This record gives sequence, structure tokens and C-alpha cells, in this order.
Amino acid sequence: MPKTVISDTSTLIVFHKIEELELLQKVYGELLTTPEIAKEFGETLPDWIKIQSANDKKYQNFLYTQVDYGEASAIALASEFDDVLLLLDDLKARKLATRLNLKITGTLGIIHKAKQMKIIDRVKPLIDKLLLTDFHITENIVEEILRLNNE
Repeated sequence: MPKTVISDTSTLIVFHKIEELELLQKVYGELLTTPEIAKEFGETLPDWIKIQSANDKKYQNFLYTQVDYGEASAIALASEFDDVLLLLDDLKARKLATRLNLKITGTLGIIHKAKQMKIIDRVKPLIDKLLLTDFHITENIVEEILRLNNE
């Protein structure tokens, strides 16, 4: 498990919408996020999510030319750690983070990990909740995540 886990806004929002924000704590313990992401999230963050700014604002602003401001701040902060996992759902941001050799996972990866860790018994109830939100997921990805979890 990585030493540092940094969450982007979309991950916080989707787990908040499905009333499963605490699942992030159960899977990862403490998380980091940036002031930009905290502002985008717009809700009070629990005390297990710490807020930290990226030190290199020029790099963050450069990243902002390629992805949105919250994602740029998360990627810039992640680049300051050696052993880090970035929680990202946006495809463009995921591709950029991968090109920068950062480890990433998204909402479905987190749910899959929770099942592997036996924190949840089944992924399907959470997938069903996701499908009731504006979270974009294709039917073949739903089938794949269910297959991976023997459901």
C-alpha cells in the first residue's frame, strides 16, 4: 500500500453522493487533498482528509494548461512524493498522471480494493448506487468489475 494517497475532487464527490465517503478511510486511512480540491468539493472534509498545497506552483500552473485546476493541483502535489497513489477518475488527467509515472486508481478500483480487503461483501450494491448518479460508466466496464469480483 502506498505511503501517501491523494484524492481529486471527482472521487470525493462520487463517494459523498453515494454516502460512502468513509469507505476511502477504511481502504486508505488518511488521505491528502489540495486546497483547490477542497474548495471544488464544497463540503466540510472529515478530519482524516488533510489539506496540503503543492510546493511548485509554476509546475501546477503548467499542468493546468492540460487538465482542470483541481487535477493539476493533485498531480503537482503527487509529484512531490516518492510512494504515492493518486485517486483520479477523469480520463485526460489519468493519462497525464500515467505519463508522469504516477500510480493511479479511480472509483471502481477503490471499490474493487475494498472488496479484496473484505471491507465490503459485494461490489454490486455500490455499482448500483453509482449508476443512480451522473458517474459515467459503460455497461462492459460494469460487467468486467462484477466478473473480477465473482458477482
